[in-house]
Amino acid sequence: MKNVLITGASSGIGKATAIKFAENGYNLVINSRKQEKLNSLKDDLVSSFGIEVKCVVFDVSDRSKVIEELSKLNLPIDILINNAGLALGKDSFQESSIDDWEKMMQINVMGVLFVSHFIAKKMIANGSGHIINVSSIAGKQVYAGGNVYCASKASVDAITKSLRIDLLKEGIKVSSVSPGNVETNFSNIRFKGDLDKVENIYSGYKPLLAKDIADLIYFISDRPEHVNIDDIIVTPKAQANAYYLNRKG
Repeated sequence: MKNVLITGASSGIGKATAIKFAENGYNLVINSRKQEKLNSLKDDLVSSFGIEVKCVVFDVSDRSKVIEELSKLNLPIDILINNAGLALGKDSFQESSIDDWEKMMQINVMGVLFVSHFIAKKMIANGSGHIINVSSIAGKQVYAGGNVYCASKASVDAITKSLRIDLLKEGIKVSSVSPGNVETNFSNIRFKGDLDKVENIYSGYKPLLAKDIADLIYFISDRPEHVNIDDIIVTPKAQANAYYLNRKG
């Protein structure tokens, strides 16, 4: 039975992805900074699907903690899903918070690097594996107020492509999924609880749901051994790209 490690698994896309893989009989290693939420999810998955679930609690941007906690795992990781990430604010560059910049770059970029570096070595030793990064259309196109968040996701895009090259000879698959607007707790975090701004993001059209992205992540992982999906860009029907939305309903 394959083991899947999912970062940022306590809510949103990460939680939906954990459920999707559990439904299909995979054993899971789920990560978050929130022990209580992880324990609750673990209990639900074990009781519903009879799989094995391990919880690893750490902030992906804390390199020493990443290494410490992942070193405790005594099982191979067949699939790594780098899902942990966040956006903070949507102000113009000159008005943005440098503290927010640092946090986004640490979690969105260094977090992917820290976890991938540790797990990739294990996959190489095992002779197989698949790394799937959750990126964003913000990594393909910049938009007003996106500045450093867009830069962080462009970095994830570049990391994915370079990993694909470097791990090619090792037989390790590397993929990404780049969603448009997905209705999760993401915007609530971005706008720091400003519900008016959050509601405006999703008003007048049907956004993607966390389950939609989970389905795609599973699809990417479930291709035949000789097939690698490099990247999937997915948007709601009402979204053409990072700039254009049809909010007519």
